[in-house]
Order: sequence, then structure tokens, then C-alpha cells
Amino acid sequence: MDFKELENLIKENLKDAKVEVSDLTGTGDHLGLKITSNEFKGKNLLAQHRMVMDILKEELKDRIHAVKLKTETYE
Repeated sequence: MDFKELENLIKENLKDAKVEVSDLTGTGDHLGLKITSNEFKGKNLLAQHRMVMDILKEELKDRIHAVKLKTETYE
């Protein structure tokens, strides 16, 4: 999966999301994700991260080994 596909997958599920993907190790399977979305509003950090991990669950089975998340709202 390339980074654009990953970005689109997240945006399909979080409609207003701004997604920044970085390759943490150069191998393409350890990723840093910074996601900004107002769909996170009112949710604690754990709930926000669960939302993202639920979106990525299929990719985590074989394509992505590790994810470092940063989630925030537009405020």
C-alpha cells in the first residue's frame, strides 16, 4: 500500500481529515500518522486512536507493522 492509498482510506472514514504520513524507518511498514479531524472532538485520546486503528485493522494484518499516531481537531 502506498501512502496515498493509506491517506485515502483514512479520508473515506473521517471525511474532514487532513492526513500526514511519514515513513519512520525507510521500510514503508513503520509509519507516523498525524491526523486532524473534527470527528475526534469530544473524544479522549484513546478513543481517537481506536477510531484510527479500526480503520487500519486490515492493513495492520500484513502491510503495516507499526504506527505512531498523533490525532487532533482543527481547533
